[in-house]
Amino acid sequence: MKTKKYVEDLKTKSAAELAQELVAAKKELFNLRFQNATNQLQNTARIKEVRKNIARIQTVITQKEKAAQ
Repeated sequence: MKTKKYVEDLKTKSAAELAQELVAAKKELFNLRFQNATNQLQNTARIKEVRKNIARIQTVITQKEKAAQ
């Protein structure tokens, strides 16, 4: 599965790398929403995929914070 591999990849990254990945995903989501509003977006399912990836990144960040305590 792609998602399991993606989550495992996220777990190996540092907190700074995860924060950078989160910012990049949020920028991508903004751009996708903008394209969707102007009817330029071909694959609307990509919005849902990016939203879920943002949630995955935030989950890994939270897990790392709790493990550090």
